[in-house]
Amino acid sequence: MAKEIHLYTPLKDEDLEKLKIGDKVLITGTIYTARDAAHKRLVDLIEASKELPFDIKGQIIYFVGPAPARPGMPIGSAGPTTSYRMDPYSPILLDAGLKGMIGKGPRSKEVIDSMIKNKGVYFAAIGGAAVVMSQSIKAAKVIAYEDLGTEAIRELKVESLPCIVANDIYGKDLYEEGVRLNRK
Repeated sequence: MAKEIHLYTPLKDEDLEKLKIGDKVLITGTIYTARDAAHKRLVDLIEASKELPFDIKGQIIYFVGPAPARPGMPIGSAGPTTSYRMDPYSPILLDAGLKGMIGKGPRSKEVIDSMIKNKGVYFAAIGGAAVVMSQSIKAAKVIAYEDLGTEAIRELKVESLPCIVANDIYGKDLYEEGVRLNRK
């Protein structure tokens, strides 16, 4: 039975051990944004043994390129982007200490295997509800790669950001399970 769980960043293994696919999660704390161009730069830094622009250990990366903020707002619409574009980079980031990823759509077997190995979790964001997602974002600032525009890395302060556990640390996959259950 899926349950609602409040998570606070940075994430710890014990936080993730209680999660199961289908659980509704409300995330509070600091998370980071990055899409494929920023992921490539992060992986290049790791491979060159250079310091990352933020401490990745225990963190969550939200795969989003938010719209510009309207006056008085911390961020514009902030809906998830398709996650498979980050699949070539995710295992390296998980090996470096990343604990959570937020996006939409299924992940590759290599990413799922890396989540099992590193006790990482993939959260599905509410697709088509970018405005709802942005309402949980209380502050946003660019911390790296400003030249990437909307794809720059941002540090977000979030309160009760709604997500669903799509892949847990045990290798379960909500996308596969949902298809299997609907075939019956």
